[in-house]
Amino acid sequence: MNIIKFAFSEAQYLKQETKKVQIYLHHTAGNSSAIGVAKYWGTTKDRVATSYIIAGKQKASSTEKDGDVVECFDSKYWAYHLGLKQQIFTEKGSTFQWLDKVSIGIEVCCWGQLTKQADGTFKNYVGGNVPKDEVVELEKPFRGFKFYHSYTDAQIKSLKELLLSIKAKHNIDLTYHDDIWDICKRALDGKNGVFTHNSVRKDKVDMYPHPKVIEMLKTL
Repeated sequence: MNIIKFAFSEAQYLKQETKKVQIYLHHTAGNSSAIGVAKYWGTTKDRVATSYIIAGKQKASSTEKDGDVVECFDSKYWAYHLGLKQQIFTEKGSTFQWLDKVSIGIEVCCWGQLTKQADGTFKNYVGGNVPKDEVVELEKPFRGFKFYHSYTDAQIKSLKELLLSIKAKHNIDLTYHDDIWDICKRALDGKNGVFTHNSVRKDKVDMYPHPKVIEMLKTL
């Protein structure tokens, strides 16, 4: 796992140390450049970011490599990465809390959901083409989509190493539970563990249940 320390402005996160009990897995819904994501966050004023971003398959001319991990800020600090709403807590009978403060976010560079065209090609949500060899077809649709931009083997390998590293530093339970792919009361209650953005948001598809990701999570 190659970690790139990015010169992330302290104005883009909250330099407040908090005890971490959760990890949330996201994907960027964008291109393969983790550095590009970090730079984009630097142009906003919302303090929306995650500690880590994992790069995807790169062009030959890029200084980044598939699976490189960009660290925006130390995981002992925090930023907004969940977009929490009171309603979802109420529906599950949970008390609202700022889970952003007690969690660590990991973004994986990926376009996410894809639409298969009549000619057999695949388009992402902004109309861009995604090569067929970068597409995964799920056994059953996930939140309305059966085709997704595949996470690469290098990304999944780096994600595994990163999760183990975070566990060693923050003592977060990495036990796999299959409820993390939908709204999850354990997540909303602030229980210790690994979750996805789907665990706290009905309108998200990140991370989606890629078979290789599930297989990897079960080994932890």
